Amino acid sequence: MNKYKETFGVDISKAVFDVYGSESRHDQFVNAPNGFDSFLKALPSDSLVVMETTGYYHYRLSQFFASIK
Repeated sequence: MNKYKETFGVDISKAVFDVYGSESRHDQFVNAPNGFDSFLKALPSDSLVVMETTGYYHYRLSQFFASIK
């Protein structure tokens, strides 16, 4: 049994990041604080977010999620 409602995969680049949900459709957000906020608002509770750490474009999004209490 999966303890997460949904799993989201993030493909991140310099300008944008694409999000693919296991239950929902593809979405795209700006790779900036306003895009991070929009993504967070769209996330269902009890979700798992995963991303590949290629390059350094993932740092800001990962730091954003790490700062959430």
